[in-house]
Amino acid sequence: MQNIRVIIVDDHAMVRDGLSKLLNLEPDIECVATAGDGEQAVKLTKEFLPDIVIVDLAMPGMSGIEVAEQIKNTRRSTKVLIISAYKYNYQILACMKVGVDGYLLKDTSSDELSNALRMIHTGNTVFNVQVTDRIQKGMLAGSIGSNGATINLGERKIEVLRLAARGLGNKEIGYILRISTRTVGSHLAEIFKKMGVATRTEAILQALRDGLIDINDVVVDKNQSDG
Repeated sequence: MQNIRVIIVDDHAMVRDGLSKLLNLEPDIECVATAGDGEQAVKLTKEFLPDIVIVDLAMPGMSGIEVAEQIKNTRRSTKVLIISAYKYNYQILACMKVGVDGYLLKDTSSDELSNALRMIHTGNTVFNVQVTDRIQKGMLAGSIGSNGATINLGERKIEVLRLAARGLGNKEIGYILRISTRTVGSHLAEIFKKMGVATRTEAILQALRDGLIDINDVVVDKNQSDG
C-alpha cells in the first residue's frame, strides 16, 4: 500500500521540522515537503502532488484560508487539513466554505493527527469536537445563518465589519477609515443591534453567511481577539 504523501505548511521552522519527523515515524505516512508560506505551499503542491496538505491557519501574507482555497482550485484531489489554535466560528465556517477536509486544534496529539490523516485520506472529513460543538451551539442559538431577512447595514458599517474580520481593533479601524474610535464603537453597536448578536465573532459569522462580506475578508491575525 502506498504511503499517504503529506506537505506541511507553517511559518515556524521548528513546527515544520518537528511535525515532519513525527509523521515520518508512521509506517504509512510520508512528509514529502514543507513550506514556510502560502505561495510556496501552492507551488510545492503542484510539484509534489501530495495526498494531503496540512496548513497552519495563522500565517503572514496569505492566510491558511486563502492557501486552502488556492490548493483546492489548483488540485481538487488534494485534501486540506487546517491546524489552528483558534476556535472562532467565522474562521471555522470560512474554512468549511472553501472545502477543507479537516480542522484540528493545535493541542491535538500526534496519534490523533496521524489517525485524522488516515481518515481524510479515505474520504472522510475530520473536525475537532470542540469545533463542531461551537458550530452546532451557534446554530441552536441562532447566531449562525440568516433568518431570511435582508439586513441593510450601509457601506460604512460593512467597511467596519470587513476590517473587524481582518482582526483589527477599534483604534486601527478608525485610523484606516479616518473616523474616531468612539464612532467605530457606535457603528459596531448598531451592527450588533441590527443583526441581533452580541459579539464581533457572531456579527462576522452572520455577515459571512449572508454574503455581506467575503471569505477573503477573513484574514487570521495571530494577535486577534474577540473584544
